[in-house]
Amino acid sequence: MTRLWLVRILGLVLSAALLLAACGGTDDDAAGDAAGDDDAATAADDPATGADDAATDDVATDAAAGGDETEGASAGGEGLIAVLLPDSASSARWESDDRRFFEAAFEDAGLTGDDYQILNAEGDASNQQSQAEQAITNGATVLLLVNLDSGSGATIIDNAKAQDVAVIDYDRLTLDGDADYYVSFDNEAVGRLQGETLVECVEEAGIESPAVAVLNGSPTDNNATLFKNGYDSVLNPLFESGDWTEVDDQSVPDWDNQQALVIFEQMLTAAGGEIDAVLAANDGLGNAAIQALRSAGLDGIPVTGQDATAEGMQNIVLGDQCMTVYKAIRDEAQAAAELAVALRNGEQPETTATVDNGSKEVDSVLLEPVAVTIDNINETVISDEFRTVEEICAGDAAESEWCQENG
Repeated sequence: MTRLWLVRILGLVLSAALLLAACGGTDDDAAGDAAGDDDAATAADDPATGADDAATDDVATDAAAGGDETEGASAGGEGLIAVLLPDSASSARWESDDRRFFEAAFEDAGLTGDDYQILNAEGDASNQQSQAEQAITNGATVLLLVNLDSGSGATIIDNAKAQDVAVIDYDRLTLDGDADYYVSFDNEAVGRLQGETLVECVEEAGIESPAVAVLNGSPTDNNATLFKNGYDSVLNPLFESGDWTEVDDQSVPDWDNQQALVIFEQMLTAAGGEIDAVLAANDGLGNAAIQALRSAGLDGIPVTGQDATAEGMQNIVLGDQCMTVYKAIRDEAQAAAELAVALRNGEQPETTATVDNGSKEVDSVLLEPVAVTIDNINETVISDEFRTVEEICAGDAAESEWCQENG
């Protein structure tokens, strides 16, 4: 046999071996497919085993992705709940109060830090929109939104709804928006309390025919409009009758306290220092007016507020602010959290009212506000553990009569 024939024979043997190996691999694959079919049948016959396998697969997938979803599954629902706060400048409440009460409410509901996130736009509407989009990308199924204005709020809501994400308007109603629910206080009642209590403060101070300045909240905030509706219903009849004189009435863009100070200083200058009382829509605006009044040597002028901030309470015990409106933010955050958790769990939440946002009736939960003066601090913010004596009696306030009696 020539060497050429020998090479040819060896080549045929090698080809046959390779063909046999390939056939063996095909048989193994088929066996593997059959085993897979058998496993699927077993899972179908034994739902518990199938569920266990699925759960194991999910945990493995979650572990590979960083484990973000594991805790959420254990809490009984799916996806994140994202709370979108507006800023920390317009009112101390957002970071000092709402954040901590939301955290407590979610923890009470059995959620962990993997199940929710609380974000703050710091006054930037485009930032809030980005935060909302990122939250949805991260798996949010419910948004709790405090809009910076109704236009940007409506955009956030529309984007969320297009991705089957539920939206709750929290504290501020988004006009002409498509939010699923709304949780807040009766905001016209807030304004009425401010107006009614200012009347009482003026009478107690013995001021006749007072010259009154009005500092409204942001013109882009629907709540500011509702507050104004409330206190205007009390003050306008007094202005129209001539019993009171309206010195000026201005809104403060974005609830900005520094702008409020400038605006009020201009009011005070234009009035020749003749301002006897101030209707300020919240504690921050009230404090701006108080700063200007102090600088002008005008003490003890009745000034209103809202939110029962630590600063507002200190101004009250010092005699520089006659009232604030206490809105039980713990209850508001609790109600909103319960509603969000229900939506996350695929349940139908309970509501107590409906509110017209201009384009639809929104199922709502509305809470009642309370007026706070120096006479009922202990029965309101202290008894509710919303504020502490130590918080109020700090700095100059420590020397106040109230703090001396209660400290």
